[in-house]
Amino acid sequence: MKIAQIGTGGWGKNHTRVLSQLGRLAAVCDLDEDRAKMYGEMYNVNYYTDILILLEKEEFGAAVICTPTSSHFAVASLMIKNGKHVFVEKPMTYLPSEGEELIKLAKENNVQLTSGYIERFNPAVSYVKDLMKDKAYGDLLMLEFKRENRMPLHIKDVGIIYDTSVHDIDTALWLFDDKPEKVYAKAGKIRHDHEDFAAIMLSFKDNKVATILSNWITPTRLRTFDAVFTDARVFSDFITQQVRIETEGGTSEPKRESAEPLLLELSNFVDAIEGRTELIVTAEQALNVTKIADAAIRSVREGKTIIIEY
Repeated sequence: MKIAQIGTGGWGKNHTRVLSQLGRLAAVCDLDEDRAKMYGEMYNVNYYTDILILLEKEEFGAAVICTPTSSHFAVASLMIKNGKHVFVEKPMTYLPSEGEELIKLAKENNVQLTSGYIERFNPAVSYVKDLMKDKAYGDLLMLEFKRENRMPLHIKDVGIIYDTSVHDIDTALWLFDDKPEKVYAKAGKIRHDHEDFAAIMLSFKDNKVATILSNWITPTRLRTFDAVFTDARVFSDFITQQVRIETEGGTSEPKRESAEPLLLELSNFVDAIEGRTELIVTAEQALNVTKIADAAIRSVREGKTIIIEY
């Protein structure tokens, strides 16, 4: 099945590369004609600046959408109504109600719908997930995430919670295999139209907790998390995929093979739409992340803990 790439800026250019690598790229579409032409010529496919013309002229069964968050619902719903399977970058939609509508449309049109929560495919996260399932070091009690980097200039329509913190919200849901009951958040802005630094606490049942610290202020690029088990602390680096385990008996760094998470993510999408496997990120799970991010924004605005309704 061939897949159209919609949006080739920012992270979209990486999707374009991997889809071509998989031999699945049908065409590219971008409002920026120079950019569309560049990637069309680079990967030897047709390029477009108008989605309607793309639909009219190209044969493809699925679309990967990497447009600004504010446009996700409009673009994804158009693709779904035209019978296309859809992979839409995170967050799936800005509003929870839009996510609910996309899920309804996907079911009505019998197509697959997923969203780009790439850290589920990160070997470091997969390793910690296995430790959790096997109870290798007891129960998983706490998760502590930290992400920092200079503000990406191309992100205009959302702040750091919807753009960056959602990765760690989803990873917390994935590793705990549960949804938080409450969220409390503080955030502020100094350089962006929306918040550019945030601290989020997610409260799960049995006193389990995830803390998420994100900022677009510091010049260093940092993406790490600590998993606190009853019998160990496991440090992981999203970028290097390094894992370090600290116990009373000492410290160890298990040797594992690295892999490109985006390649694994898009391969799962391809396999799912062709019936060989299930989606690792379901649309319902992506909707839950949007609901939690929305609750975090409300917590910032109202200055209180928000009980999350699913």
